Amino acid sequence: MEFTRIPGLDVPVSRIGLGTWAIGGAFRGGSDELDFIRTMGRALESGINLIDTAPVYGYGASEEVLGKAIRRYRARDRVVVATKAGLEWGGGKIRRNASPGRLRRELEDSLKRLKIDVIDIYQLHWPDPKVSMEDVAEAMLRFREEGKVRLIGVSNFSVSELACFNRTVPVQVLQSPYNIFEREIENDTVPWCRENRAAILGYSALCRGLLSGMVGPGTVFSKGDARKVDPKFQPPRLNRYLEAVKMLDSFARERFGKRVIHLSLRFVLDMLPDGISLWGAWKPAHLAPLNDCFGWKLGPGALDEIGRIVAEMVPDPIGADFLAPPE
Repeated sequence: MEFTRIPGLDVPVSRIGLGTWAIGGAFRGGSDELDFIRTMGRALESGINLIDTAPVYGYGASEEVLGKAIRRYRARDRVVVATKAGLEWGGGKIRRNASPGRLRRELEDSLKRLKIDVIDIYQLHWPDPKVSMEDVAEAMLRFREEGKVRLIGVSNFSVSELACFNRTVPVQVLQSPYNIFEREIENDTVPWCRENRAAILGYSALCRGLLSGMVGPGTVFSKGDARKVDPKFQPPRLNRYLEAVKMLDSFARERFGKRVIHLSLRFVLDMLPDGISLWGAWKPAHLAPLNDCFGWKLGPGALDEIGRIVAEMVPDPIGADFLAPPE
């Protein structure tokens, strides 16, 4: 395992964080509680000590199961817990709500579900244009002053939104999608974070499994799986992405003796040298590929070839905007 430092935390943080989006059912229609508890045990054995969750993942289920896993392994002093706030749900719909009152309720609810006294990294899940950034930042600052939050972070923010938030409270962590197919943050977000000493948590390293090498044109996704509405997974666009994955896999085999799944994670780690990549897993076996992602690096030539393949096969790339909940 590789480790990095996040200013404000006393412990080194693993450069792979365990993502729990799927545990709540948002990604694949739900998962088994015992499977995840075992997965967290395997993650701890492999050196992973950052776990990322959110109230909206399973409408509280993900945080509850994570809390059980922490207690099962008596791991509170060994894990960095990151969760979020600013989304509400009801009637089968998810909406943004970052009002100070909503944030306060979410904070207290998250602490109860996780059964911990302090959240290590507390992030605003999505910007809410109906609430002033100053009010949001001041609310989160109060949480930190009360000792219920250690670091203040945001997720899915543009540079202008980061700068606006930063005028009231320094952003300590940014979580954003980042992978071989979704590289938008390279242009201005990554430089901003480096200049302002904000750590980056990149999520969706495998682009919702597209870069795992296990998705094909006939893959059927279950009810509740977010990929059923992801434009990348809809034909005919899917065919171009799959062809790119095939070429990337051949390149990984020939150049490094690896597979596209290993290449994809190594890409994130090398492109964000001080950053952290979140790895979604709900079964212990899902952590097995990590063993082949360390001990080697991509050089400039390999990065150029990856860029060439993607540019050739996906001339009209799209981002992860479909994930955004209604404002």
